[in-house]
Amino acid sequence: QVHLVESGGGLVQPGGSLRLSCATSESVFSFFNVVGWYRQAPGKERELVANIDNPDSTNYADSVKGRFTISRDNAKNTVDLQMNSLKPDDTAVYYCVLARGVYNYWGQGTQVTVSS
Repeated sequence: QVHLVESGGGLVQPGGSLRLSCATSESVFSFFNVVGWYRQAPGKERELVANIDNPDSTNYADSVKGRFTISRDNAKNTVDLQMNSLKPDDTAVYYCVLARGVYNYWGQGTQVTVSS
C-alpha cells in the first residue's frame, strides 16, 4: 500500500493563512498523474477543493477560487495547498489524494478550523 502523511492543519482566525502538505515516498510519487485535496465538514458532503490533472491542469471549487493554490513539488514528493483569506466555512477535515487510472490513495485527514 501507499502511505501518505499530511501536515499543516490547525486553528486559524478568519482572514488568516494556512499551508497543508501531503508527502509520500519518492519511489511512488511520480507515478500519480492526478493529485488533489478534498474536504468534509460536519453534516456536509465530501467535496473536491482542488486538483492537478495530467500534469499541469488545475481545477478549483468555486468557493476557493482566488484564495487557495494547489501545487506539487516533485523534488520533495509533496502535494501542497496554500490557503489564504480563510473563512469559517472553510472549517473541515482535509484529505489529500493521489491517483492514476484505477489506483487511488487517500491521506489520513487533517483538521482545519477557522474561528475567531
